[in-house]
Amino acid sequence: SADRDMMSSFLSQGQGQGFTPQSGQITGILKQMKDTMEADLADVTAAEEAAKASCAELVAAKEKEIAANSKAIEEKTQRLGEIGVKIEELKEDLEDTSASYEEDKKFLSDLDSNCASKEAEYEVVKKTRAEETLALAETIKILNDDDALDLFGKTLPSPSLLQVSHRDKEVRHLAMKALRGSHDNRLDFISLALRGKKVNFDKVLAMIDDMVTLLGKEQVVDDDKKLYCEKEIDAAEDKKKELDLDISDLEKAIEETKAFIETTTEEIAALAAGINALDKSVVQATDQRKAENEEYKSTMAQNSAAKELLGVAKNRLQKFYNPKLHVEAPKREISAEDRIAVNMGGTPPPTEAPGGIAGTGVEVFAQVRAHAQRSEGGAAPPPPPEAVGAYMTKGQESTGVLTLVDMLVADLDKEMQEMDVEEKDAQNDYEKYVQDSADKRAQDSKSIEEKESAKADAEAALGKAELDKKTKVQESYATSMILKDLHLECDWLVGNFEMRKEARVGEIDSLKKAKAILSGAD
Repeated sequence: SADRDMMSSFLSQGQGQGFTPQSGQITGILKQMKDTMEADLADVTAAEEAAKASCAELVAAKEKEIAANSKAIEEKTQRLGEIGVKIEELKEDLEDTSASYEEDKKFLSDLDSNCASKEAEYEVVKKTRAEETLALAETIKILNDDDALDLFGKTLPSPSLLQVSHRDKEVRHLAMKALRGSHDNRLDFISLALRGKKVNFDKVLAMIDDMVTLLGKEQVVDDDKKLYCEKEIDAAEDKKKELDLDISDLEKAIEETKAFIETTTEEIAALAAGINALDKSVVQATDQRKAENEEYKSTMAQNSAAKELLGVAKNRLQKFYNPKLHVEAPKREISAEDRIAVNMGGTPPPTEAPGGIAGTGVEVFAQVRAHAQRSEGGAAPPPPPEAVGAYMTKGQESTGVLTLVDMLVADLDKEMQEMDVEEKDAQNDYEKYVQDSADKRAQDSKSIEEKESAKADAEAALGKAELDKKTKVQESYATSMILKDLHLECDWLVGNFEMRKEARVGEIDSLKKAKAILSGAD
């Protein structure tokens, strides 16, 4: 530094002149150096504190900016994922709706065709039945006319008709009364047969037996049909409920899987961003450690040079104050050739002038020499302070000057020791930080691999669940169609089953009564 250079210059100036005690001036210079160093230390400390505060403010502002940008990235990433999910859902809904629409169009077309054909068939049946009923009614009216009956009684040669008595008429009347009230055309045909005079009661009884048997078979068919309808409808409804429950479970599983995939994607992105930030921080820490190490080496070189220079200065003071403690500079060793030349009467080679600071041979790094050169090339050092007081003897002054030099050396030793400890601590902290960062990076990389694997498995499960859902929806639709056909086929029968059963029981009872009446006539 400038103060050290000033002191060196002052000490070197006294070597070429006669002895003049300057201990008071040395004390003043040393005091001025102390004050200057304290002022420089205060300025450096204030500048360091200001720099620390500015750095802390900058770090806080950058952290807020990073937090805001991270939050914006997360929100936009979430929105992007939600929009993508909605788009996929709308696409699936469009596909399902399109497929359902085509099936509905086909069903409507088939329904229109079937309805048209059924209506045409119904009209033909209705018209034929009306014509048949009209023909039967007209025939019955013609054949039941009294004149026709008399004519048939006179013209038909059948003995059964010729021998019809008043008893037969009553039996027919009672049997017809028993059959009256039925809405079955087949019973009307039996009633029509009873009105004929030439029809034998045996044929009518056989017709009644056949009719009773037929009605019993029809009831059995209705019973079987009812059981079939109830069983099939229950099975279809149970299957429909089961399919709907499966579809609901699959939809929940799909939603949960999509949410898991979205969350995993965000976590992977966050881990990747963390790894990038960690790599950047390691690079920054490495650069900072290099700069600190370079500064440490430079400062240690300067302190070593200053310590060595103070040793030279102390040795010079010892030469004046304590000659016994003065250590002479080592004599120059000449080579064998030069020694032979001197012995033969020649002259020894010239001694090279000592280099380094003030001819002491002490050197430091280039930047220290450059700083010294700038100091020498600038303004001349200020004159030494004016001596104060009377001259003191060597015994009185030597202790204070040498003690001051020893204090400076001790301060340098302490500073160098502290710098060694700080350098070791900084290097250990750096190595620990790098190791922790490497462990954290390996852990995060492993987490990314695990999450990517889990995401791939979830995407595969999502595809399978969506395919299963589509299959279940198709099965549910087919089951709905089957259930619809079953209702079209069975609702009328199930709804009118009891009424038809009661009507059929009544018809059978009427037939049995008519048979009993006719059997009693025999």
